[in-house]
Amino acid sequence: MTMKINKLEIENVKRVKAVIIEPNEIGLTIIGGPNAQGKTSVLDSIAWALGGNKYKPSQAHREGSVTPPNLKITMNNGLIVERSGKNSTLKVTDPSGKKAGQQLLNSFVEELAIDLPKFMESTSKEKATTLLQIIGVGDQLIQLEQQEQAIYNERHFIGQVADQKEKFVKEMPEYPEAPKELVSMSDLILQQQEILAKNGENQRKREQVTQIEFKYQQEVQQLEVLNQQLLDIQTKIQEVTNQHNLTSNDLATAKKSALDLVDESTEAIEKNISDIEEINRQVRTNLDKEKAEEDAKEQRAKYNELSEKITEIRVKKTKLLNDAKLPLPGLSVEDGELTYNGQRWDNMSGAEQLRVSAAIVRQLKPECGFILMDKLEQMDMNSLSEFGQWLEQEGLQAIATRVSTGEECSIIIEDGYVAKTNEDTQQIASETPAVTATPTNTWEGAAF
Repeated sequence: MTMKINKLEIENVKRVKAVIIEPNEIGLTIIGGPNAQGKTSVLDSIAWALGGNKYKPSQAHREGSVTPPNLKITMNNGLIVERSGKNSTLKVTDPSGKKAGQQLLNSFVEELAIDLPKFMESTSKEKATTLLQIIGVGDQLIQLEQQEQAIYNERHFIGQVADQKEKFVKEMPEYPEAPKELVSMSDLILQQQEILAKNGENQRKREQVTQIEFKYQQEVQQLEVLNQQLLDIQTKIQEVTNQHNLTSNDLATAKKSALDLVDESTEAIEKNISDIEEINRQVRTNLDKEKAEEDAKEQRAKYNELSEKITEIRVKKTKLLNDAKLPLPGLSVEDGELTYNGQRWDNMSGAEQLRVSAAIVRQLKPECGFILMDKLEQMDMNSLSEFGQWLEQEGLQAIATRVSTGEECSIIIEDGYVAKTNEDTQQIASETPAVTATPTNTWEGAAF
């Protein structure tokens, strides 16, 4: 059975002198009045009566009163809770008349329901932990969040490495005209030697042309002499003529061969030899840049792969929370913190914070059908009306205080007494159903 408060009777607690209040069965009962008149004292009295002496106010006895505090709360199942006498002795009587104690009260009283500020002042992560405890997916979500955090940390490190490598690549110089591979000194020298040998052979052939040409001139002169002696030495002329023809052929061949000869320059190789260190430095720089680019691409690929894994885990987390039975639509846990309609706690309005708190606290112990709320003046009238309607839909009883004497208040407390009830003021249509409260100024010394 869902336990709710049917009636509460309070005398001489803090600022309360004597009040009797019968709160609404469901929805919002607002205790209004100016500051320092006893509104919060009513909530403190309920918390003390039901929660035990750990909720006893430090100055529980009303100043100036000779009669000790007396508390009496009647629950909707007939259970009666009383604290009275000098020592505020607890007496719990169940509907059958049997006596009971604090243990019975603890079975249906949710600690946060009578101490809502404790929940509201907890950290966002503590609120999220409470919600996950309710819906029963805490361990699974923690495991997913640990996986997500581990991958996120790894991705973050890899992303830093990739950024550094990409930055390093951009800052590195590049030499497009440099060869792709390092230049070998021995190869250049060998090439130089081969060209020099070839050029030497060409020079030898050029010298041979000179020699043959000199020989040719000598033979021309000799031929002239021999022609003068032709008649006498015909036979010798014929021999010389034949030899001259042969020499002429050799000369033509040698000249023709010499015309096709082209000397190769060793200037480029000599320059390469002298510049080999600079060339190889450029080649190494280009090779290092190519390697750095490959490393950066590899790190970026790993980063993207880990991003996909994080997305998969977040999808699982979302599905886990969507499949869970949440106490309020729009509630969720993101990055270990409680959210409502996508907003974190510090971005929620005061009305939203109260609604979220009420929904979560109510779900912690469903047997506890009531909740206490202080300082409800942070809600405007529209928010107050919507909140009251939500409480009614949830079948939840809320007893709250508000610094106000307006029509939204179920009762008005002044100077420790019930000064006015909603029977004396115009009742708002549906947001605050009627309550009964008995004002009295004659309880000093009365006994329950």
